[in-house]
Amino acid sequence: MSKPDDSFVRDFVGYGRTPPDPKWPGGARLALNFCINYEEGGEPSIGDGDPATEAGLTEGGAGGFDGRDLAAESMFEYGSRIGFWRIARLLQQHGMPATVFGCALALERNPEACAAIREFAFDVCAHGWRWERHQLFDEATERERIRRTVASLARSVGERPLGWYCRYGPGLNTRRLVAEEGGFLYDSDAYNDELPYWTMAAGKPHLVIPYGLVNNDAKFIRGGMATGNDFYEYLRDAFDLLYEEGADAPKLMSVGLHLRLSGHPGRAAGLRRFLDHVSRHKDVWVCRRADIAHHWYASHPHSVKPLQSHR
Repeated sequence: MSKPDDSFVRDFVGYGRTPPDPKWPGGARLALNFCINYEEGGEPSIGDGDPATEAGLTEGGAGGFDGRDLAAESMFEYGSRIGFWRIARLLQQHGMPATVFGCALALERNPEACAAIREFAFDVCAHGWRWERHQLFDEATERERIRRTVASLARSVGERPLGWYCRYGPGLNTRRLVAEEGGFLYDSDAYNDELPYWTMAAGKPHLVIPYGLVNNDAKFIRGGMATGNDFYEYLRDAFDLLYEEGADAPKLMSVGLHLRLSGHPGRAAGLRRFLDHVSRHKDVWVCRRADIAHHWYASHPHSVKPLQSHR
């Protein structure tokens, strides 16, 4: 069994009761990042040599038999054929950027979407080569997958990814290998904070920008939400509380979107209500994940001294 990297030694304290002032641009009370999970074509499928068709985070395929689940495959295709364009259009109409959590193989299969990502100036955070469990890779295999992912995204989108986020969570070697690769500014393989933080990986400072599965449309499939208004109200409440707290302690809010989920009209209507709500507030920095990383490097470079509290 691999020995854990020091960066995965558990920390139950973090910033504690006095989190630092992130000094978001323009004195913003909240940094808001929309994360578009582009996975359609990167999921397990018999056509790509997998033993079964993936039906995760879909409306549910037929299942229960040996062979291709054409219903589930079609539900994934909806995300790239329809959902991507609807979500991208809503963000563009509101003048808001986004980060694409991109599976490299999935993006290879849709050059038109890659062109739109460049046109809309979305940034791309590497979401793996395809849906694979990095926890089960040996070190050499994982290193090769990271290399392959970077090269593929650079070809498809026109620039290399600056961030990394595993589909099923990281393995014990992932953060160290991401740091060793040398071109990443951050990873998002953590759910433990509402601000970026520094850790050590591969013997050098490494930035973590935590993600979240809470403000995430996956709740539609997992039984936590039924209507677009459910999604809107949940996101609105999270936004409003963070915005209120931001008068004293600004934070980061990530919103996770899946093309085959939020891309459907009834759910996209809830997303649109939330975008309208955000637009009515000043002092909100709607940004890309790469923007957050560049800001943190410039305003909060790694130091052995703790960051100063906002209070």
